[in-house]
Amino acid sequence: MMKNYIIILIVLIMMLLLPSCIQNKKPDEFWVESKSPKLIGNKVVIDLLNRQPFMMYETEHATSVHYAEACAGYGAARFAGINSDSLLLGKIFERYLRVIDDSIENTANHVDANVYGILPLELFMQTGDYRFKIQGLELADGQNSSVLDNGLTSQVRYWIDDLYMIVALQVQAYRVTKEPLYLDKAAALAYEYLKKLQQPNGLFHHGPGAPVYWGRGNGWVAAGLAELLTELPVSHKLYYEIVIRYKLMMESLLKYQANDGMWRQLIDNEGSWKESSCTAMFGFAIHTGIKKGILTGIEFTQSYRKAWNAVTNYVGEDGKLREVCVGTGKSADFNYYLERPRITGDFHGQAPLLWFACSLLEQAN
Repeated sequence: MMKNYIIILIVLIMMLLLPSCIQNKKPDEFWVESKSPKLIGNKVVIDLLNRQPFMMYETEHATSVHYAEACAGYGAARFAGINSDSLLLGKIFERYLRVIDDSIENTANHVDANVYGILPLELFMQTGDYRFKIQGLELADGQNSSVLDNGLTSQVRYWIDDLYMIVALQVQAYRVTKEPLYLDKAAALAYEYLKKLQQPNGLFHHGPGAPVYWGRGNGWVAAGLAELLTELPVSHKLYYEIVIRYKLMMESLLKYQANDGMWRQLIDNEGSWKESSCTAMFGFAIHTGIKKGILTGIEFTQSYRKAWNAVTNYVGEDGKLREVCVGTGKSADFNYYLERPRITGDFHGQAPLLWFACSLLEQAN
């Protein structure tokens, strides 16, 4: 009888101590202090705020603040919000309020112009300022104002970049309004792009007539799917179709990640140079899948850890990421991609580095 009492007492003590143990458990910090997502992210945001002129997108087809800056600003606003840094958020708010106050043109007639809406929608969620909500929803709704026979926006080009540009904006509109229509639009477009462009190995050609596995192009797909799967409920009719194809891509990426954690300009070409923007995008997408419980193997955990520790080696004290491929159109010529210039501090790299940092901080918090 005494033995039973002792066992019961031990069990009760363990039950009392367990919540305390869970509460005091430190986050799984696999980085050294100099690589902390908060430190790296803060450097990147400060660099963004120090750039006075906006990066503009001006072509014969469209004019707007450049999508790469919009993606970086979106990441910066999320970063400030996650860290409850009201001072930093205030500075980001002031920077992009200028777009409204100074009537910076946005022709809203092109996939690369409308995507700017992800930034004001994030600023609305972080600050509650309705001017940003109006601006962002106008761009999201404008994307849906003209549709093809299949119901997709007429802005589709079947370039893999589009999967992020369109899906991320519609997902942001859903986050703000909770209107299922936006999520349905995002899922439908993602599924059509997956069916049309994903190859049997899980990776994506840049587009029709461009049979190459370009790093950042595939990064846009991975990041767009990560944004979608963050919100798409299991009950959605396209959930499992999209998850199956997302997992196929993530499993393929594991095979091509270099030993040091980086991915390359051409993913499947070992002679290709290591490119930092796609590495940040893939790391972000894999980490998101783990947080959602979609990716469960230890190999995925090892992969995103290696990616973060690798890509942060390319960040200078000024917060600028190097070895970033410049903006790139599609081509059938492999050498076109291999010979693209590499630059430091381009928003195409700064943006996904912030997304990756935010994802890690959200888990730690």
